[in-house]
Amino acid sequence: MKVICVTGTPGTGKTTLAKKLAKLNKYEYLDVNKVIKSENLKEGYDKKKKCSIIDIKKLNKALIKIIKSLDSKGLIIDSHLSHYLSPKYVDLCVITKCSDLKKLEKRLKKRDYIKSKIRENLDCEIFDVCLNEANELKHQVKIVNTSKRYKVGEIL
Repeated sequence: MKVICVTGTPGTGKTTLAKKLAKLNKYEYLDVNKVIKSENLKEGYDKKKKCSIIDIKKLNKALIKIIKSLDSKGLIIDSHLSHYLSPKYVDLCVITKCSDLKKLEKRLKKRDYIKSKIRENLDCEIFDVCLNEANELKHQVKIVNTSKRYKVGEIL
C-alpha cells in the first residue's frame, strides 16, 4: 500500500488537495481531525492560541495502527501534523505552500482565526516550518504551491 501524507500550514489547501489526490488515485482519504476525535487524543485546550493540544506520539500510534490495518491500494493522510509520522510508514510527504501571503491571510480570516493565530500561521508559512520538519525527519518531499494553478495528476 502507498501512504501519502499531505501537510502544510493551516489554510494552504491541504484538504482540497488531499481529497482530489485520493479521488484521482482511488486511495482512501483519512482526516486526522476525525482520528483525534474518535480516539480521544485531545490532551487539553490552549486558551491563548485557541486550539487543542495533541500528543503527537499518541497520534502517531493511532495513525500507524490505521495504516497497518488497511488493505487498500493507498492512503492519503490529511493534516498539518501528518509529517510527524515516521518516513518508515510514509512513501511521500506532500507539502502545501501558499506563496501569496495575502491570499493565505484572507483564508485564515474567513475561518475566524484570531489575529495572533493568523500571525503565527503566516510566520509558519514564511519560515517553512512544515517543510523543514519533514526534511529533518528525512521524508521524501514534494512541494505544491497552491496559490498558483497546479495539476493534481502531476503530483504523484
